[in-house]
Amino acid sequence: MKQKTLLATAIAAALVLQTWSVAAQDAAPAQADQTKAKSLETVTVTGSRIRSVDVETSQPVFTMDRAAIQATGLTNVNDILARMPSMGTPDITPQDTLSSGADVGGRYVNIRNLGSNRTLVLVNGKRWSTSLSGLTDVSTIPVSMIERIDVLKDGASSIYGSDAIGGVVNIITKEKFEGAEANVYYGQNGQGDGQTQNYDFTWGHSTEKNSIIIGAAWQQTDPMWDNKRDETRYANGGRHPEDGWSSTGPYGRIVDPSAAGTAGAGSYNSAGKWVPNQYAYNHGGQTTTGGAPAGYHLYDGSDNADRYNSTQDMTFRAGTKLKTLFAQDQYRLTDNITLHGMAAASVRDSSTQLAGYPFSTGNTVGDLFPTGVQISGQNAYNPFPGQDVSFFRRTAELPRVTDTHAKTYNINLGAQGYFQFLDHEWSWDADYSYAQNKIHLATTGNLDLRHAQAALGPTTTINGQVACANEADRAAGCLPWNILAGPGATSQALWNYLNYNESARQVSSTDDYTANVSGGLFEMPGNAGTVNLAVGIEHRGVKGAFRPDSYVAQGYTTDLAANATSGAYFTNEAYAELDVPVLRDLPGAQELGFNVASRYSNYSNFGSTTNNKYSFRWRPIEDVLVRGTFAKGFRAPTIDDLYGGPGQSFETFLDPCDSKFGAAASNAGVRAACSAAGVPANYRQVDGSGTPIKNNTGTQTPVPFISGSNPNLQPETSTTRTLGLVFSPHQVEGLDFTVDYYNIYVKNLITAVDASSILNLCYVQNDPAYCGRFTRTAQADPSTGLVVGSVNTLNESLSNLGTLKTEGYDVGIHYRLPETSFGRFRIASDSTYLTKYETVSGPGSTPKDQVGFFAADNGAQAIYRLRSNLQVDWDFKQFGASWTIRYYSGLKDQCYDNTPGEYVECSSPNYTNPWWGTYGMSQKGSVAFNDAQFRYTAPWKGVFSVGVNNIFNKKGPYYYSVPTSGTGSPPYNPAFDIDRYFYVSYNQKF
Repeated sequence: MKQKTLLATAIAAALVLQTWSVAAQDAAPAQADQTKAKSLETVTVTGSRIRSVDVETSQPVFTMDRAAIQATGLTNVNDILARMPSMGTPDITPQDTLSSGADVGGRYVNIRNLGSNRTLVLVNGKRWSTSLSGLTDVSTIPVSMIERIDVLKDGASSIYGSDAIGGVVNIITKEKFEGAEANVYYGQNGQGDGQTQNYDFTWGHSTEKNSIIIGAAWQQTDPMWDNKRDETRYANGGRHPEDGWSSTGPYGRIVDPSAAGTAGAGSYNSAGKWVPNQYAYNHGGQTTTGGAPAGYHLYDGSDNADRYNSTQDMTFRAGTKLKTLFAQDQYRLTDNITLHGMAAASVRDSSTQLAGYPFSTGNTVGDLFPTGVQISGQNAYNPFPGQDVSFFRRTAELPRVTDTHAKTYNINLGAQGYFQFLDHEWSWDADYSYAQNKIHLATTGNLDLRHAQAALGPTTTINGQVACANEADRAAGCLPWNILAGPGATSQALWNYLNYNESARQVSSTDDYTANVSGGLFEMPGNAGTVNLAVGIEHRGVKGAFRPDSYVAQGYTTDLAANATSGAYFTNEAYAELDVPVLRDLPGAQELGFNVASRYSNYSNFGSTTNNKYSFRWRPIEDVLVRGTFAKGFRAPTIDDLYGGPGQSFETFLDPCDSKFGAAASNAGVRAACSAAGVPANYRQVDGSGTPIKNNTGTQTPVPFISGSNPNLQPETSTTRTLGLVFSPHQVEGLDFTVDYYNIYVKNLITAVDASSILNLCYVQNDPAYCGRFTRTAQADPSTGLVVGSVNTLNESLSNLGTLKTEGYDVGIHYRLPETSFGRFRIASDSTYLTKYETVSGPGSTPKDQVGFFAADNGAQAIYRLRSNLQVDWDFKQFGASWTIRYYSGLKDQCYDNTPGEYVECSSPNYTNPWWGTYGMSQKGSVAFNDAQFRYTAPWKGVFSVGVNNIFNKKGPYYYSVPTSGTGSPPYNPAFDIDRYFYVSYNQKF
């Protein structure tokens, strides 16, 4: 009943007031004989809809003004926000080379390590465009148009609705601008790569009735390559370059096709099954060994001469080009009505490269080829004439390149005004916003399996030349493929025939209608202040679709097959917010007030939810403010969560049943669970070549695992508590000290449970619900007495599963020193100290407090206990400078090798991970980066800036827990921390 009353109240208020006009926060009461136009000024208060009181002090809001933004020397909103100590690693970063999908290439933010889709991004209080997976690409917001950035670090679903669990980033653009401004920026890393260029131009003009601003920006960030640095050249960071190589190299490897044992051809295992030998193509002075056919030798999976360092062919950070146009206008229609509009369009082009595909018979088995693509016995290049042969061969000459072309549009049209009601001033606004995100993916480097099989099929001789035997294949461009001979043996014409140019498209759009009204109701006794009310309604419709390449979707190429996505939902919402000042100017209560907000949301797909928020502010003395909030929040499942087509992924994981490196090696309970499931005690997990794994890093699955959506998902829900203190002593002018405690608890997490989590939930946490999600193969190896195998099917479909709880403290000390003869100094210190980051994977599972670890089951985030920034800024006449120190505490990392007696990079070999059961831990140290900037303001209104980030070229420790190739620097921002970064910029006002 209460929910319906709230909804009815809000709708009625909006309908009554929708034709009235807009008020500025500081406007005087309208008079009947008023003839002079009223000055209208929009005031955006992040976290509240109340416009007539300063209620944001009840909530922990961090603000970066334009000067602070420019002092970072960065040109991307994500890079700027990533400097904040309360930020975590975004779900997708530019250096996630192995990530796939339409979101790759964008830039995202992540408050409190809760995930990028649990952070709501607003521009001037309105939602910005999002992708099918609910991610907001903040790179599409030009820095040149930003006046300030507000970051609300607590839940705000009662005001803004879904997604505001970790917090809200509200980007406030310039409202008025007179004249023109141009900016030029250039920067590059110390190794001479990763160049960044940025050019933007802004023009604005204001009259008595109209204010218009137009801006354009162009940015180019060149790619960084893994082969440029030791930290990224090898899969394990160059610490042990002999390991971490792929078992599939650019020279061919074949499986002996013998049906029965012959000398040197293989052997029988204990089950009586024939295990054939594998032979690799001779190269670099190698000679025939082990009974191999002429030109080949017996393959040794531990010899890197026949393996391949695929990392050397990959981009470390994707290259990006971004073009943006932005325009906004305000027109005073009458003395108390203002129309406003905003339009932004951006085009982003990015490119990532992976090494050539590890092509083999085994990873092509499917409906098209039930036994996989093989070299025909009638192929002239088959070393076993008359017998079809299985093979392995990395197509290193044909790297896999994905070009992403993304277009983003945001349009907002509306009106705002003011009126007198109940002897108080009230304001209203009504807006329509439209956002669209269109993405085109073009990928090359994957093979057309039909063409590959034709090129490896029967051959004939025509005019003395080897040719494909099938006439129709020849007409289509088929050429015989000597796949085993390695680099240089395949012509460009044949690569053109084998390569498949694929195309996929994604589109998502949002229609959003909002109406709000707020103002004073009555005065409280004792001059305490005005009781203020805000109410509003919103109707938002979301729809989207992903159309994969149909040929790829049918499994005809070596790319991961993905199915189409299509869906839509809408929501009707209403909220009310009440602010009540209780006491003022009394002993022990210079100020005491309360704020209550509630939002009712009704979704077409899962039903309704109501979320409330309660805040207080208490100023016992003038210098001290105590504040706190209690808020409920939620995140609705996205289009991709609900209707996404099943996809495939190749993951790296460690099998807990591995008898040497898995949890079973040291945990009797895990050994018993594995045994009960039929896994032998001497079981070893093997890599793609069938070689047992060598360390705790596990190996990549040789077969794709399946991920998928779930149309029955329910929303995630959250509870947020904050309690803070603000101290501004009047004895020390310019000094502010803040400390805020936060506690966030999220339930019903929408989770794509990865392979490691599923296996550990089954065997370590003993949750039978996960044991049916996978199958495995196992066979005896009589030469070692071990049973070797791997997981060969695994399902990672989404579910509402588990909880996440995080708590900690934000501490800030800001001091603006009195002006001296040496200039003005400002000191700012901001820190986040994390006391808990606890996840529970499912009912009955053991809680995992991952503070100080890499949270491997939550996107491999680095969960630092302490992050801190210290900045000193100086201004003197036309000169200025700043020095910034960014500190990251140490992390616990898995050992490279914890084999007894060896202990490679393993500071605590007897440490047992309490959740996964694995043993051995390496404590990695803390790291601090120093940045410096110098600026000069010329007499002609030009500002020159030069700076160096990571001025001492500090190298952080390398973490083996990171599942993709990366750097020892904090993984959220390697583009600037991997080595020194130099930049220069020039700003000119006209």
